[in-house]
Amino acid sequence: MANAAAQTPPATRDVTAISAVVITILIWASAFPAIRAGLQAFGPVELGAARFAIAGVPAALYLLVTRPGWPRGGEIWRILIGGVFFVAFYTVLLNIGEQTVSAGAAAFIINVNPIITAIFAMLLLNETFSGRAWLGTAVSFAGIGLIALGEGEGLRIDIGALFIFGAALCNTITTIAQKPLLKTHRPVTVAAWNIVIGAALLSPFIPSAAMQVPQAPTEALFATIYLGLGPSMIAYATYSVMLSKFPASRASNFLYSVPPISTLLGLLWLGEVPSLFAIIGGIMALLGVIIVNLAK
Repeated sequence: MANAAAQTPPATRDVTAISAVVITILIWASAFPAIRAGLQAFGPVELGAARFAIAGVPAALYLLVTRPGWPRGGEIWRILIGGVFFVAFYTVLLNIGEQTVSAGAAAFIINVNPIITAIFAMLLLNETFSGRAWLGTAVSFAGIGLIALGEGEGLRIDIGALFIFGAALCNTITTIAQKPLLKTHRPVTVAAWNIVIGAALLSPFIPSAAMQVPQAPTEALFATIYLGLGPSMIAYATYSVMLSKFPASRASNFLYSVPPISTLLGLLWLGEVPSLFAIIGGIMALLGVIIVNLAK
């Protein structure tokens, strides 16, 4: 195993790693508007339950077919953290926050995650994060702020912001806790465990979600199905691949690409023309990601 690891190409030249980054960013960029669409018909907890009920079935089938074996005793708590924090808590907290916080402000708050992750990765995983990497992070974070200011509502912050900040912390906790798992387990297996555990925790709310289906508009139903198949099933798996290929701090930093890509999708899909602030902010966010990945 050690020799195989030594021959593994750098992540920046690894086709699998780059593909995982691109897929994760594109799909998660579309998740924020899809969540808002789903919340038109479902409560925040019910939307999470429906979303992961859809993702949980193929995830459970994957585990049944591949039979990866149970995690060892010292790994169980890391698996549980993924299901509890990255699926159940993250989803519900983000859904609650998006009920009252504007999309730009939500993106700004959730993107404290790469900063917190980098700090904890240095302290707990012995990762290095150079001065140039911190500069790139600052440029990206400032760009996200400009995207938020470019919205009509700007940085409107209320109690929902605390829920979104909590979601960011859930992401950080899971990233740090599960990074060591990816040395001995396949990334897709770790993602499947996360989804199945999270779906089980949210399952008591499925009957309530089912009661809301008859009154749900088609757009909301489509958004919920999409959230289950795309941002949940596929993107959780590709993010685990990212985390296995890159240091935790860098894998998290790639997510600064999500808001500008989301803005671009809004233009192409919905005809939403971004403001000058949003355009400049998007360029800054992407530039910061480039700086981080050029840093030694």
